[in-house]
Amino acid sequence: MAKKKKVDAPSSCRLNKVGGEAVIEGVMMKAKDRVSTACRMPDGKIGVIERKFVSVRQKHRLLRLPIIRGFVNFIESMILSFSVLESSAEVVVGEEEETKFEKWLKKHFGASLYDIVMFIAGVLGIALAIALFTFLPNQIALWIERLFSVDLGIWKAVLCGVLRIGIFIVYIALVSLMKDIRRTFEYHGAEHKTIACYEAGEELTPENAKKFTRFHPRCGTSFIFVMLLLSILVSLGIRFLCEVVLAWDFAAWSIGIFGRNLSALIYTLIGILTLPIIMGLGFEFLMLAGKHQGPIVRILSAPGLWMQRLTTREPDEEELETAIIALKCALCDEFPDFPREDYVIKDEYTNPPEKKKKGKKAENAAEDANGQPEGEVGEKDEHDS
Repeated sequence: MAKKKKVDAPSSCRLNKVGGEAVIEGVMMKAKDRVSTACRMPDGKIGVIERKFVSVRQKHRLLRLPIIRGFVNFIESMILSFSVLESSAEVVVGEEEETKFEKWLKKHFGASLYDIVMFIAGVLGIALAIALFTFLPNQIALWIERLFSVDLGIWKAVLCGVLRIGIFIVYIALVSLMKDIRRTFEYHGAEHKTIACYEAGEELTPENAKKFTRFHPRCGTSFIFVMLLLSILVSLGIRFLCEVVLAWDFAAWSIGIFGRNLSALIYTLIGILTLPIIMGLGFEFLMLAGKHQGPIVRILSAPGLWMQRLTTREPDEEELETAIIALKCALCDEFPDFPREDYVIKDEYTNPPEKKKKGKKAENAAEDANGQPEGEVGEKDEHDS
């Protein structure tokens, strides 16, 4: 028992302190407001880009309330993921000289070609996700009802939920066949093993990290799977309220008013409107699963952990080394002896890029800076920040 306490003691204070994700040829680790992205460069060396990311939840108490904080966290995670992907591409590919077209875009729109492409890709990705996981299951359910001349009633929610889970599994299985995605899944496994090693209080080395499991209860894969399961319960609750408690046949009403084809769109809209609740509940469950591993939590976490068999792969020692460097840079206060300066190629945490001011505001700022004593300018800048 004493030996078990020795292992568990450091892990209790380390749970939920750091999170991460796999990126292009590397791993991102986030601890508090420090984000460290470590990637393997073409020459074999590891480069790290550090940046600051302060959650909007720290500024507004309302956004820290249960359920609400989960939805806010999901949106912020999406924003952070796009910026981290840009950082990893910058490390792996390197900064290329801007073309005249890219300079024109940045001058007139304040965004690079990469930013615009990523924005379009994000919009298309969201549209595809809604089509695959919300509209398509509802449409298939309507086709089944029409084909067999049956009214599924509230069980339509269960059928749609099962279809969503099936589509998700098939989608992950297909993309995992791609060579580059398999490589990213290896870094995903390295991220999980490294965090597990850290939370267990073990020394962070590739050899030690390799011994730990590549499945983690707070993984984004588990979050998505939990959301899919919760969507069944939420949909059942809505249909039960409409059709049983209120004695209102919502399916017949929507078909009668909008027709069978548009009825699927109505159900899709309802699914989108309930997403914030589902995201919030999923977040709360994962936080609970990350801190407590009782028998009930383990049973409920099992499906998400099973899915990680598809989204993670066993990493090699070089991939584990990359993940460890990312974690040590993110937790630099806990690892003061780690030579992070040997790896950090861009530090936007302590030296954030200057924001360009435009038009008259820039001219006025310049005049104020020239016309005021140095100390007063410093106080003004501190107030503005």
